[in-house]
Amino acid sequence: MSNITIEPQHDSEGTDDDFFDDLKGQWAKMEAKRRQTPEYRINNMEYDMSQADWFVSRVRGSDTYAQNLYAAMCNSSFQKQDVWLILKDSYWSCTWRSAGGIVADLQDKGGDYMDWYCSGIGEGLGNGDTDGTRNFVNEGTVTDEIAADLALLGWRVAYEPDAG
Repeated sequence: MSNITIEPQHDSEGTDDDFFDDLKGQWAKMEAKRRQTPEYRINNMEYDMSQADWFVSRVRGSDTYAQNLYAAMCNSSFQKQDVWLILKDSYWSCTWRSAGGIVADLQDKGGDYMDWYCSGIGEGLGNGDTDGTRNFVNEGTVTDEIAADLALLGWRVAYEPDAG
């Protein structure tokens, strides 16, 4: 792993907000560069979702769909329907935080992972679905709609056997 030094881009008179804005900007540049590499595109469900206009439209068009996608990515593994990747027993998964960030990036509304993080936990914890009318689901739940759309992208939910 390379050593990365992040220096503030302002003089010592700047505020903490300036520093964190600089840090966020530098992180965004590094992330944009990483997303341009060929390695990023291999066996990466995030990449495949971001390249399908119809899929991105669904995420942007419905907070319920966006939350259901976030929930599906939490505590789940996925397998690309590619013979070589299946033979290699290769899977894709992400953390809850990454899942929230992926959904926020797909929505492109200026939000971040905290907009979705723990959104399926339920009443009293701030997910905004106290009466159930938004149809949010618990983390780890893969709705039929999300599973079907991921299948159209060439991915399947890989339910791993219980360890026990």
